[in-house]
Amino acid sequence: MSLSYSMWPVVLTTYNLPPWICMKAEYLMLSLLIPRPQSPGKDMDVFLRPLIDELKELWVHGLDTRDAASENSVFRMRAALLWTVNDFPARSSLSGWSGQGYRACPTCNEDTPSMRVIGKTAYFGHRRFLPTNHHWRSNLQFDGRTEQKHPPRRFSTTDILEQLRRVKTGIPGKHPSYGGAKWKRGDDELNWRKKSIFYELPYWATIELKHNLDVMHIEKNVCDSLVGTLLADPHKSKDTDNARHDLAKLGIRHELHLFEDGNKLMKPAADYTFSDANRRKFCRFIRSVKFSDGFASNLSKNVAQNDSRLLGLKSHDCHVIMQRLLPVGCRSLVNKNTWSTIVELCMFFKQLCASTVNVSDMVEAQNQLVLILCKLERIFPPAFFDIMIHLVLHLPEEAILGGPVHMRWMYPFERYLKRLKDYVRNAAKPEGSIAEGFTRFNRPDRNDDGIHPTRQLFVFESQCKPLGKQSYVELDNNDRDKAEFYILNNSPELEPYLNEHKQELHVRLGKGCLNINEVHRTEFAGWFFEKIYALHRMQAPEVTTELLSLSSKTNMVVSSYPACIVNGVRFVTHDRDVRLRTQNSGVSVPGTGQEMFYGQLQQILEFSYLNGFSVVLFRCKWFKCDSKHMVTENNIASIDINGEAYKDDQFILASQAKQVFYIADPSRGPNWRVVQQVKHRSIWDITDDGLSDIDLLQHNSSSSFTLFVDLGNLQERNLLRRDQDVIPIVQPVTNASRPVTDDSSFLNDADEVELSDEEDESVEEYADEETDAENEIDTTEEDDDRSYHASDSD
Repeated sequence: MSLSYSMWPVVLTTYNLPPWICMKAEYLMLSLLIPRPQSPGKDMDVFLRPLIDELKELWVHGLDTRDAASENSVFRMRAALLWTVNDFPARSSLSGWSGQGYRACPTCNEDTPSMRVIGKTAYFGHRRFLPTNHHWRSNLQFDGRTEQKHPPRRFSTTDILEQLRRVKTGIPGKHPSYGGAKWKRGDDELNWRKKSIFYELPYWATIELKHNLDVMHIEKNVCDSLVGTLLADPHKSKDTDNARHDLAKLGIRHELHLFEDGNKLMKPAADYTFSDANRRKFCRFIRSVKFSDGFASNLSKNVAQNDSRLLGLKSHDCHVIMQRLLPVGCRSLVNKNTWSTIVELCMFFKQLCASTVNVSDMVEAQNQLVLILCKLERIFPPAFFDIMIHLVLHLPEEAILGGPVHMRWMYPFERYLKRLKDYVRNAAKPEGSIAEGFTRFNRPDRNDDGIHPTRQLFVFESQCKPLGKQSYVELDNNDRDKAEFYILNNSPELEPYLNEHKQELHVRLGKGCLNINEVHRTEFAGWFFEKIYALHRMQAPEVTTELLSLSSKTNMVVSSYPACIVNGVRFVTHDRDVRLRTQNSGVSVPGTGQEMFYGQLQQILEFSYLNGFSVVLFRCKWFKCDSKHMVTENNIASIDINGEAYKDDQFILASQAKQVFYIADPSRGPNWRVVQQVKHRSIWDITDDGLSDIDLLQHNSSSSFTLFVDLGNLQERNLLRRDQDVIPIVQPVTNASRPVTDDSSFLNDADEVELSDEEDESVEEYADEETDAENEIDTTEEDDDRSYHASDSD
């Protein structure tokens, strides 16, 4: 299909379905295909007309629908549009509020904090969100002035309708009665370009959350800005020459101002950028990371050959870097204030993307996020703050209104668009190819382990889909006895027999016996065998075939596999894992309390019983998790992999294992690893934990991340990097490179200047459509055939 050919699919999903299937491609409905050589822009409403008419009919009249649960039952089905999920430019086309100019923020509306810097609009000035008595409001080191403004007003649905009444109406396109190609908005119209066609729906005006801010693209742009600035990437860095001129114009951070040295313009090295050596360290760290299968793409391919920058990052790559790698990789490479602020921002995104979002956590995150953005304003120049950085402030509020972000972000739809592109076989008729393929495409999941037979005993449910060549291992009697007792001791159905045997031991040995647990471990298997077979001879009804098989000894020869799939998760033994680009040998299990145990998978063993029953066990090397060998700082858990524990208790059931992966911790030494939990987007743990009285938006997890902002002492920062004082700029001093002194080009949000859509560059990087000419890497948002983890990610 030609790269110049574009189309805009409109996809619907049913939120009445369970959350683990409503975002799957099989349940998405392709309702419209809008073919255009260019974006429809403000003319989007013309193409949405058929959909809006059907939505109005479904709401007003409904539709007779046959109930699948009963053959003859028919009910009147009604449907309502809940919200839209789209990127920020598409949000402007759908809502009618322009995402450019001084009032680009749709939530802050006309009170958007913004200022004009050289060449763009910066959304700077988040101190106005602080309490009126906060000491940072009077600090002149942010932008050279005190902050007297009150926080932006909260605009209700009634206020929005009142603003829309002042918007002029016209026919679509570039007709002269609509204003022509360049339509100038009046001051009373604010940033409204039209009244959206969605307001024809009877209920639309009363919905508080109409158009979701897409966390996927916001996180990608924040990551690009952060990583590009830290690496001093000439194509992505916000620390440009104009950004330094902005500092001189504001009269702040004099150490970072450009200065002339003869006929050269010199640029001091800022403390928020990596030195050349640290830049190489960070890129090598990214290159060395190995993820679990299906968790993320191979990021080593995105590191430049000279270890100086990251190239061609997709949205999910940025998702993983922000939440997993950036807090660890830059810990010892920048000063403490910069690192702690970056970690706080990364932890916020990790908390926001949790499967379960607690409302109280989001309220607290909203307050902490204001402090984080103010700290970023103290560290980075104003040019760093494009509209994407500002929109982060409103994500907790939308999470409170709409629930977990994995039901409201673009990841499932971007994957679906990739599937639609794969349908195209005839490049001359792409719409027809998509329409034909839409009705017939389906495939199993990557790590589908099939359907296992239902068993009565819990331990016989510990099954897997073996991968690789089967081999046979003969265990010694000691290891075999340990494995068999672990199986019996972890069978909840055997708890009465376990208690009965302990009581007999107390009577026989006395309650003061110190080694009664060891005697119980060595003698229970034989006692249980005699007990069950005695009941079997008496034809006791509780002795089933499975219970009789479990009481018998396992076969002396045990099957061993190099890899397997358990409940949709791929596990690989450590010996094989070291030769792969993925990492699937990390395991964890919860303890009896709140502690977690971490280790590496050494063997996958299948123990066979009578009548064809079997149990799969993992033999693991467990690490020491005491305070000496495991340290947690800023929600980052580091563990010493040299310390081995529980050498006599290495077995767990395959169904008990949770997957983790380990990444190097450069700040602590070669033997330390950072533990990263894995949450697969296709796996949901459905439990009834009695938490119905807690105000939860979905499943449990946001409270697992404590978001604490350390205000630190930003006043005593050394703004210069110690390793290098200045960086010479290649071009000689010219009038174009000197600071701009014309006040008309450097305005704040109080100035009465309105930019046209063509003049503003604040969201230029958002579409991410530019091509890296030097490396010929296309950075447009396209998912390839790699398996992505999106809920924690996803």
